[in-house]
Amino acid sequence: MEYLKKLYKYILPYKRFGVLNIVCNIFYALFSTLAMVSLMPMINVLFGEGQKVYDKPVYDGFNGLKSYVQDSMNYFITTTTDTHGAQRSLLYMIVIIISLFLLKNFFNYLALFFITFLRNGVLKDLRNAVYEKVTQLPISYFSEQKKGDIIARISGDVNEVKNSLLAVLELIIKEPLTILFAIVAMFMISVKLTIFVFIFIPIAGIIISRIGKSLKRKSDRVQKEQGEFLSTMEETLSGLKVIKAFNAENQFGSKFKDSTNRFYRFSNTLLNRQNLASPTSEFLGILTIAALLWYGGSMVLIDKTLSGGAFIGYMALAYQILTPAKAISKASYKVRAGNAAADRVLQIIDTTSTLEDKIDAKELSDFKTSIELNNINFKYEDELVLKDFSLSIEKGKTVALVGQSGSGKSTIANLIMRFYDVNDGSIAIDGVDIRDLSKRSLRQLIGLVTQDSILFNDSVKNNISLGKPGSSDNEIIEALKVANAWEFVKDLPSGIDTHIGDAGNKLSGGQKQRLSIARAVLKNPPIMILDEATSALDTESERLVQEALENMMKNRTSIVIAHRLSTIQRADRIVVMQKGKIVEQGKHDELLSAAGTYRNLVEMQSFQ
Repeated sequence: MEYLKKLYKYILPYKRFGVLNIVCNIFYALFSTLAMVSLMPMINVLFGEGQKVYDKPVYDGFNGLKSYVQDSMNYFITTTTDTHGAQRSLLYMIVIIISLFLLKNFFNYLALFFITFLRNGVLKDLRNAVYEKVTQLPISYFSEQKKGDIIARISGDVNEVKNSLLAVLELIIKEPLTILFAIVAMFMISVKLTIFVFIFIPIAGIIISRIGKSLKRKSDRVQKEQGEFLSTMEETLSGLKVIKAFNAENQFGSKFKDSTNRFYRFSNTLLNRQNLASPTSEFLGILTIAALLWYGGSMVLIDKTLSGGAFIGYMALAYQILTPAKAISKASYKVRAGNAAADRVLQIIDTTSTLEDKIDAKELSDFKTSIELNNINFKYEDELVLKDFSLSIEKGKTVALVGQSGSGKSTIANLIMRFYDVNDGSIAIDGVDIRDLSKRSLRQLIGLVTQDSILFNDSVKNNISLGKPGSSDNEIIEALKVANAWEFVKDLPSGIDTHIGDAGNKLSGGQKQRLSIARAVLKNPPIMILDEATSALDTESERLVQEALENMMKNRTSIVIAHRLSTIQRADRIVVMQKGKIVEQGKHDELLSAAGTYRNLVEMQSFQ
């Protein structure tokens, strides 16, 4: 029940399927018991042991139900045998047994049919919830997590939860009801024999529970290790060029094999523990059956207190208990594994984002005056990256941030985009603290072009239209022209419908960067952030991209982070940063004349 509470809100939309499953399982358990009980009169017909009843029984209340049912069956057999012969009675008994088994299996199928919708529905909603949460969590969260582990949770762990849902319903509804109905029938046949059986049940239960005590912990280790080797696989695919260039195949291969070897050992331990459940429960069941044969046989052969037909029917019921008992032991292991998987999945879903929108977050539809960074302090871990940093960026102006690597340039871009929040101070747009704005409206005002051209395994059109969903082909082509990208896109096999491969690997670096710029152009935001957008390009590509950037920056407020002179010399203001502080600022010519830090950087021709 604790497990179901964890998943309650995901089960709730599909509760009708759960209810239908429970109803069908009740009928399944009922007809399973009746099918076994119906063996008794058939055996009595075969061996002529049935009591002859010539007067039709009268129902006189619940207390006499057992006698009424027995007498009614014996009356039916007696009258049929006298009228049509024993063979006709036997035929009727066989038809009844077949019908009961047919109904049992029909309701079993319906129960599985309905539970399929619940299980797959929960699977779908859990995956959607994890994915949605992953896109909402701040970037800082993923610096502490392995991508492969997150992928393992959204695939393997969620699937484990799905499989365990059937086990839960079997554990609390189907199998217990089957056992309950069988025990009721067994008590009706012989109270003495049933009490004898119950001596063995607690012993079997204690042994089985001891076997499964550590299963959740072992299952958790298996799932964590799966995340480890998936992380290695993801890193390998992302950095395959580097791995090959440095002949590091063996190094990464060893890391992957170490993880899969650990997974192999943990999985063996887990599965062997699971596999022990079935033979153990079956052996304990056979011991119970053996004791029944000895004790019940004496009641038939010596005491004459039980008929042969009743004893065989009783044995069938007792053996029927074994199957659900084994299923319960297996289901308990699945539930423990599912519980461990659910904990891992819900850990992501229940993670609180440090960048949640305020309840009364404002929507800013346009940018009117300025961006103000006021006395900002910020650190990723222990050391401050920005120290008491202040900067004002007026609308329509281009401000360039330059400085050595680690001076805090890209951090400014991350903070304005609100990928992180400042530790002290504030960032305001048109006088409104960005923490008081919804993240969606804030980011709608800003276009971002990064050093790494992030493209997706899709068509040119779909990559560009991320900037403005639902754009027409003409709008996309115009954006491509502004970005100097149309000249190569028009020559692609399918034009804007051409797929560009994983991360755009079918294109050159300059082509990918121009598509990134086209995406930002199509978005047409009032504020543009260019984070070292030309640093990874050759001279020819840089010329085309720089021209595209200049086209894009016209009539916009632009923040340019760069280490190449050509990209920032026309800026309205150049801000020179060092160790998180501003050391110089002014126009290109003014800073050159000042003969300070900026001039040194220019002479080195590299703002790193």
